[in-house]
Amino acid sequence: MTTVFVTGGSGFVGGRLIARLVADGHTVRALARSDAAAAAVTGLGAEPVRAHLADPAGLRDAAAGAEFAFHVAARTSGGSRAQFWADNVTGTANVVRAVREAGVRRLVHVGTEAALMQGRPLVRVNETAPLRSDSPASYPASKAAAEQLVLDADGSGIETIVLRPRFVWGAGDTTLLPRIKAMVESGRFSWIGGGRHLTDTTHIDNTVEGLVLAAERGRPGQAYFVTDGEPVVFRDFLIDLLATQHVTVPDRSLPYSLVNAAATTIEALWRTLRLKGEPPLDRMSVWLSGQECTLDITKARTELGYEPVTTHQQGLAQLRTPTR
Repeated sequence: MTTVFVTGGSGFVGGRLIARLVADGHTVRALARSDAAAAAVTGLGAEPVRAHLADPAGLRDAAAGAEFAFHVAARTSGGSRAQFWADNVTGTANVVRAVREAGVRRLVHVGTEAALMQGRPLVRVNETAPLRSDSPASYPASKAAAEQLVLDADGSGIETIVLRPRFVWGAGDTTLLPRIKAMVESGRFSWIGGGRHLTDTTHIDNTVEGLVLAAERGRPGQAYFVTDGEPVVFRDFLIDLLATQHVTVPDRSLPYSLVNAAATTIEALWRTLRLKGEPPLDRMSVWLSGQECTLDITKARTELGYEPVTTHQQGLAQLRTPTR
């Protein structure tokens, strides 16, 4: 088997990817910025390497000898636009340069459908939809610019591929489900526009399956969407997801236009006043939870041989906790 280099290995997606790679017999080396991250990586059977995304030389040394690299690390929330750009764009540029100089044959970058978002629904879109580095929201703008860097680097001494999962969920999630659960339990949750729009999701097992297939079979210079196969009604899925944690979602809804306008105003105030921490409401969160987002995965099915390996019902069963 081969040596594989992974960034973001102590996170939800990166951790599950490492576990899969180790189980498949690969030697895995993973970036670790802290003692806690190093311990997590070691516990998964990988070798931690102390470096960070702003350290090109450290990245190059960490990737030396690897045939494949997976760039999973990214800033997903919090911080200024400059911080998003530093972590997601400059950090990605550093990774591309480092793995190329280290002689890595193929880089798989974890992208996102959010890179196409600029305030309008995404309805059955495929990979021909344009990247929106001009998005007014920092996360999609920075992820779009990062993905373009990766795709543009293909053929310059390295093969590059982008995999785009949507709404990654499942057992082991330390961010999305805990955050929504905390909002409901604190009384801060409301549906936006009723929550009855369609959305695609991607279970963590399906995300990892897509990443492995992209490394093995992906066409260089291409991006691929992967999902759980069929869209679901956002409201129904979230109710089922929170029910696994014995949390009941209130039947309270606010108009989309009102919430989006409020988020725009709050973001502007946060920037103008240079307030610390995350704003209580932002446009990206409104778009993610208030608009349809459905994706066409024909390309992944055709070129990668991708099919979901875990169904919604199986994933929900894995999440259910015992009744107190």
